[in-house]
Amino acid sequence: MLTHVVLMKFVDPADAPKAKELLEGLVGVVAQVRSMQVGLDTVHSAVSADLCMITTHEDHDDLVGYQSHEAHLEVGGWLRPRLASRVVVDFPA
Repeated sequence: MLTHVVLMKFVDPADAPKAKELLEGLVGVVAQVRSMQVGLDTVHSAVSADLCMITTHEDHDDLVGYQSHEAHLEVGGWLRPRLASRVVVDFPA
């Protein structure tokens, strides 16, 4: 198993709830997603990200399949222009 963690900071933090909705909509659509958890920041400190997404995948190939899936690319197209920054960590589960 592979765990994929993404932290996102939005230009406008008000976009985070819509991003959460769109990302959670990928569950059941993209078969390579074994599980997904999406959380919105509630503390809003100077170093906080606005959204954290954690997905699990069977292996690296499944992660690549998820990332190249048409539905994921569509959500990414909505996200990219709204992001101030994004960081990713992938590790074996």
